[in-house]
Amino acid sequence: MKKITHILALTVLAFISPALFADEAAIKKALSDFMPGGKVDSIKPAEIQGLYEVTMGSNIFYASEDGKYLLQGQLFDAVAKKNITETKLADVRKVALDKVGEPKMIVFKPATSKYMVSIFTDIDCGYCRKLHSEIDQYLAQGITVRYMFFPRAGKGSDSYKKAVSVWCAADRQKALTASKKGETLESKTCENPVDEHMALGEEFGMNGTPMIVTQKGNILPGYVPAPQLAKVLANE
Repeated sequence: MKKITHILALTVLAFISPALFADEAAIKKALSDFMPGGKVDSIKPAEIQGLYEVTMGSNIFYASEDGKYLLQGQLFDAVAKKNITETKLADVRKVALDKVGEPKMIVFKPATSKYMVSIFTDIDCGYCRKLHSEIDQYLAQGITVRYMFFPRAGKGSDSYKKAVSVWCAADRQKALTASKKGETLESKTCENPVDEHMALGEEFGMNGTPMIVTQKGNILPGYVPAPQLAKVLANE
């Protein structure tokens, strides 16, 4: 009787745990061949039977159980009218930002913080400068602003060198504000997180600056005025 019960338990487990049938080694190999250097963080059943959700850094892919077919895109729940993929990506972004940590960001905090955003910025981007010129308005709304660098011209560009000089300045907040106003800073180099910021921005699908990431991991592309941003954050 115990043997029969054990067999029945395994049968039920097989039905409720489809991940047991996923060839994780094949899926990992397929993705490593497709994206050399990428690291698979997790593999678990997707909402669609026969597909597996694969997390790599700040990206989500879907794979067949044998790893032969890979899919990248948005998965929606048509009944609930919910973007399943984006909801999960938001959680992944939060984890990624926590790994970077505030010591590797330039942070402007209000006296009383109600909300927090992380902003990828380019010193020479017009709307980035407009946003920062209104930093006091964001602080007045109780929004903590955490800056990370994304010089769109790429590594080694003037914008990149400015970002490094700001980071290496004795007063980073003051240096950032001055550079946003177009003032020339003393050129400096030191150990800095600019490359790390850029890599993360690319993982997040950066297509322009500024890019605002909310505390819940949602992305707001482009400049958003302080009052409007406060309303968005209040309704998250």
